This record gives sequence, C-alpha cells and structure tokens, in this order.
Amino acid sequence: MTPLEITLLGAIWGASFLFMRIAAPQFGAVPLVELRLGLGALVLLPFLWRSRAAFPPALWPKLALIGAINSALPFILFAWAAERAPAGIGAIANAMTVLFTALVAFLFFGEKIGRRRAVALFAGFAGVVVLASGKSAGVSVGWAVVAGGLASFLYGVGLNLVKRHLTGLPPAAVAAATLGCSALLVLPFAVATWPSQPVTPAAWTSAVALGVLCTGAAFVMYYRLIARIGPTRASTVTYLIPVFGVAWAWWLLGEPVTWTMAVAGATILGSVAFSQRGGAR
Repeated sequence: MTPLEITLLGAIWGASFLFMRIAAPQFGAVPLVELRLGLGALVLLPFLWRSRAAFPPALWPKLALIGAINSALPFILFAWAAERAPAGIGAIANAMTVLFTALVAFLFFGEKIGRRRAVALFAGFAGVVVLASGKSAGVSVGWAVVAGGLASFLYGVGLNLVKRHLTGLPPAAVAAATLGCSALLVLPFAVATWPSQPVTPAAWTSAVALGVLCTGAAFVMYYRLIARIGPTRASTVTYLIPVFGVAWAWWLLGEPVTWTMAVAGATILGSVAFSQRGGAR
C-alpha cells in the first residue's frame, strides 16, 4: 500500500498547483491563501484539540512566526505565481525545497552540506535559471519562477525551524496550530483585497479542494506515512509533485509542456535525487 499512498499524495499535492491556477486569477493571491489556510486548519483541528495540553501559551508566538514563514508567505508567493504562469512552473520550482532545506541548514545552523549536496545545489539553481528563461504563450515566466523559488526557500527555512524548535510535538497538531495562526495573520489582508466581482463555481470548488484536500487531508496522509515508514522514504513524494503538477495542468487546462520546462524539471529533480543518494557525503 505504501507506494500507492505516496503516489496518491504526490497526485494531490501536484493538483494544488492546478487548483491555484484556476482560483488565483479570480480570488487574488491573498484571499485564496486565507481560504486555504483556514480550511486546512479546520481539517486538522481535531489533532490540535487532542494534544492541546502540549501547547502552552508561551509557545504560540513561536508557532505564529513559523507559520508565517512555512505556510502563509510561501502559499501567497505560489498563488501569486499561479496568476502569472502555468501551473507546472510552480510545481517544478517547488522541488527546490529539498535543496534549500540543506542550504539553510548549512548557512544558518552550521550543518555540513557535503560535496554531493553542494554539486546538487549548483545543478538545481541552474535548472531554476533555465526555467526562468522560458516563456509561455510568448510571455516571460521569470518573475513567477522567482516567486516560486523564494517560496521554496522559505519552506527550507521553515522546515529547519520546525526541526529545531517544535521537535517532540505531535506533527499534525503542529500543522493545525501553524496553519491557524497563519490564517489569523493573513485575515486582515484577505478582507482588504477580497474580490469585488462574483467568483465562479469552478474557482470556489478549486479553493475548497486546495484547503480541504491539498492542505488538511494531505498533511494527515503525510504524517501517517512518516510515522509508518520514516521521513526519508516519505520524502520521496517530492519527486512526484512536479510530474503530477505538470500532467494535471496539461490534461485538464491544456497548458503546454515546453522544452524549457522539461529540461529545467529534469535538472532540478535530478539534482534532488543526486543530493539524497547515499546520504550527504
């Protein structure tokens, strides 16, 4: 069952870029992310309630800060990118999260990076440059790639902060707390920028799916996988997200798969695979 579950999770997280591509142009980045955060937090709320004794008041400012770095800001950046570029662009850029996590650990937390990961980082960045140089329908996607790359870097920062400051707490409850805090932080900006025009049923459906399925339910699946097979094996879902992200957008939205996207995607995913092969030597 494990390979099937990892594939399903990759398909769900890959679909998040499809849903953002559909909903972001109508909602705008910030209102869409508010819906995503709020709905995701509601799905995970039972886990937080069950473990509420492990979350004293003094911990909540730290949860809010980590939530802003690891959820609110990256979600907004990816949604902003989805307004301006094909869904596959964000999905490919998202694969850099693994490499950025290693880079942040090296730069700010004194962890060794090793020659293998150093080479992988250079290759991954080369892939991002290739991706940023491309065009879709004659329009440059460079700024969307920059936004996706920055979002992945923030994920890398956030994952390091979670590892160092929230280890030992129930992961699903931590996810509920950080998503909930992020929803409260984003709420005033979402209200101020809420769309004045009616939003179509397709955009609403995509927004709800993004929050309930791709955020709340997917986190539950991921943490259960980690508990059963460990974080290293569970992280192999990283390789599937861009594949599904590009495939869903091609199949359901008719977005083209360009040579630039193919070369950049292969370079980035290859660098991620190389960085994880045989440890971090």
